[in-house]
Formats: sequence, structure tokens, C-alpha cells
Amino acid sequence: MSKGKVAVVTDSSVSLPEELIQSLDIHVIPLWLHWGDDRLRDGIDISPVEFYERLKREDSIPTTSQPSAGEFIEFFQAFQQDYSGVVAVLVSEKLSGTIGSAKAAIGQMMDFPVEVVDSANVSMGLSFPVLAAARAAAEGQTVEQVAAEAARVAANTYFLFVVDTLEYLHKGGRITGAKALLGTALSIKPLLHFEDGLIAPLAQVRTKKKGIATMLDQAAERLAGKRMAAVGVVDSNVPAEGDKVAGMVQERFGVTEVLREMIGPVVGTHAGPGAVGLAFYPED
Repeated sequence: MSKGKVAVVTDSSVSLPEELIQSLDIHVIPLWLHWGDDRLRDGIDISPVEFYERLKREDSIPTTSQPSAGEFIEFFQAFQQDYSGVVAVLVSEKLSGTIGSAKAAIGQMMDFPVEVVDSANVSMGLSFPVLAAARAAAEGQTVEQVAAEAARVAANTYFLFVVDTLEYLHKGGRITGAKALLGTALSIKPLLHFEDGLIAPLAQVRTKKKGIATMLDQAAERLAGKRMAAVGVVDSNVPAEGDKVAGMVQERFGVTEVLREMIGPVVGTHAGPGAVGLAFYPED
């Protein structure tokens, strides 16, 4: 590995196929899942398939936590020998303490440069700035240049998603109680989006089908006539629905490639089963 190359890292709330992680030399630090007596590393000790199967069987919902500063120190130090620096593109600071831990670790890295980029997003919304950073690093760009490219894509990325219920977001403290109770009482299928790094309601519809249609309409509105530079679809254990949405995106927006992935355990804890999401950013 060239000493001049920048290491690109992210956290396990990202939604990226393993083949892209490997081919683009992306490094992932796991978040934690706490379930009964079990403390599990997201994506390592429990896979997405195992997570959703257990979620069906259990009465309790797990809790999640970020890696510690100590874990980040060890993680960053592993790159010192072969890389010129690190760019860490991470889950929204307003949703998780992950960035706080990463920043605390930077002070222990001495002369080894580490830049942290707040994606203000999660899941597939985090994937695109990570991919942009990895491609910039592969081109031999500097730490500052790689971080700037990640920040540029993050600022232009939209992530919209439909959930079956607000119960999981409510219990995880990711959305206000009043909205959660309203959605549950009326069996509404909420369409949500990221706004300034937080999950916010965008529309309330009665059916998943209508929610997906509205999600595509909202995507078109945000594109404002531009083409998609990149687009991805995620689902939480409803792959047939996710595949259908990916096909609808291809047909409506004229794209040939839609990145597809299942939402992992930590994000699935908050989104719950049955969610479908669409992330994209427009061409310049």
C-alpha cells in the first residue's frame, strides 16, 4: 500500500455492498448493539439477516451505542504505517455520538493527520460521501482534498424513506413522541427525510404504496430537472419492495445503475422492519 494514499474510514451505519468496501479500500468501524445480555459489534457479531430474524422472535428492542474514543484511537493507529492520513466520514453528529468519539481520539494521534466529516446522514445517505472520498483517495488526493470532496457530496445528498411504523424511531429517541403516537394511532405510513442532520417528517400517507409514490415525487422535486449523479435504494428486510422501488427509480429517472443494500442492525434498530429508503444526489 502506498504511503502517500489517504485511508478512508466510516462506521457501520453505512449501507454499502461488501464488494465496494473491498474494491475501494474502505475501512469500517463497528457500532455496538446491546440486546439483553449480549453486546454485539454491528455487522461483525450479528449480520443483517440474523438481526431481523432475532427481531421477529424477541419482545425487546435492542439499544445502540457508538465506538469509544479508545476504539477510534486503536482504529486510526492501524493506518499510520501504510497511509499518509485518514478521512473519517461518519453518521450524523446529531443522531449519534460517533463523531464525538472520533474527535476525542484525534488528540492522541500526534503528527498523523485525521479529518472527520459529518455526513449529516446515515445508511445510504452516508454511503455517497464515503464513496466520493474513497474515489478521491484512489486518485491520490490529499487528506484535505478527500475531506472536501466528501463534504461536497454530503451537502448535496438527499435521503428519503418510508417506515411501516414510528414505534422504533420513537423508542430510540430519534423522533418526537407526539408525532410517533399520532402515526401509530392512525396507522399512517410516514415519509421521512434528513433535514440538517436530523430525521424529520415529510408527509403522512395511508399506505406504503402511496408513501413510495410520494417519495419518488419528492425526489423529482429535489432534482429540479437535473439528472441523478448517483442513486441507491435500501430496505429493512423487505428486499422485494426494495427491488421494486429500484426498478421504479430506473424507469422514472432514466438511470442505469441503482445501488442496492439491506439496512444493517444498528440503523434497523431505529427504522424497524419494513422500511424502504431512497438516497441520491444531483449532477452539478
